[in-house]
Amino acid sequence: MPWRPMTAEDLDEVQVLADTIHVDHPEDREVLAERRRLYPQGCLMMIEDGRAIGYALTHPWRLGEPPPLNEPLGKLPEAPTTYYIHDVALLPTARGKGYAAQAANRLIEHARAAGFDNLSLVAVNRSQAFWERIGFRVLTRSGLEAKLTSYGPDAVLMVQDLASPNRDA
Repeated sequence: MPWRPMTAEDLDEVQVLADTIHVDHPEDREVLAERRRLYPQGCLMMIEDGRAIGYALTHPWRLGEPPPLNEPLGKLPEAPTTYYIHDVALLPTARGKGYAAQAANRLIEHARAAGFDNLSLVAVNRSQAFWERIGFRVLTRSGLEAKLTSYGPDAVLMVQDLASPNRDA
């Protein structure tokens, strides 16, 4: 499997990928570095033919409270209630090869092993259907509309209950 743990040395490549993939929602290097520093076991790099073509940033968090974009977390919650997928990002040339599903499956297994009973994320860039195929569902929370809009016009909060039956990816 071409996904591997992200290292501190990968952060320059992560920044280039983030700037290329998320043109409308840039994040500062310090924000990306902090996510990796706070929860390195939840950060992955996708390498194909020796070249970085994607990354994943994830961490424990609070269900129904997606962190704002491009802002430091400060610290992880002492009593997290979800395993949060901040980003699974792939270059356009890497899409359609099953890499996102590989990352999702790896993150789901990590969340289970770490004792979480759910994962959550904000689906953006028309990715809602992908996340639904692997078992996520939309989670509606009043008061989140403005925050979700900052992620983009099609942003939706999603959750996967790990107690639900396994799904095909």
